[in-house]
Amino acid sequence: MKLSEKIQLLRKENSYSQEELAAICNVSRQSISKWEADIALPETEKLIILSNLFKVTVDVLLKDELSINGTREVYTCGNNAIRKERAKLYEGALIKESINDETLLDYIRIHKVELWNTGGVPKYWTVIFFTSSVPNFPELASRALIADHEKGVNWFVDFKCNNTKYIVFKNKILKYTIGNEEEKAIVCNECRIQGISDNEMNWSE
Repeated sequence: MKLSEKIQLLRKENSYSQEELAAICNVSRQSISKWEADIALPETEKLIILSNLFKVTVDVLLKDELSINGTREVYTCGNNAIRKERAKLYEGALIKESINDETLLDYIRIHKVELWNTGGVPKYWTVIFFTSSVPNFPELASRALIADHEKGVNWFVDFKCNNTKYIVFKNKILKYTIGNEEEKAIVCNECRIQGISDNEMNWSE
């Protein structure tokens, strides 16, 4: 994995926007963008800042053969120890028109984009198929979703992580264990209270 990919992955896993990381490194947002696009390289002092911030060695950052996916450097009794831990991976589909804060897109890895014909207005929705390893992704998604109960608008996004299905509304996170029909029934009832029809609950598991 290249340095550019590692910087982007670590930034997203730690819930930093490009602007926030730029402020920490005392560079412009454009510099962070160039690092992540593999257009420019961080100076040595910036690599040290990144190393300390993300708790990985400069060696791990610079060597392509050393992966940081799920790997963190921890310090115990003065000795360096490597703990390998597979990060949670959320996967699902997000309708871009359902969010009012596009910084959410900084925290996902986009795999495919489709246009869905709505048969109404607007004519198309932009559907983004994504994964995210950001630990608090459900909370980030919940804050970004659009809800206007007076107009009968209440967007939600569904995604899964391992064996857990998430149904996320504005300021409300529902989840159930896939295969547990009792838990699913409780979540579906809450979705109906939120104004979601049974047809809209045909989400994949």
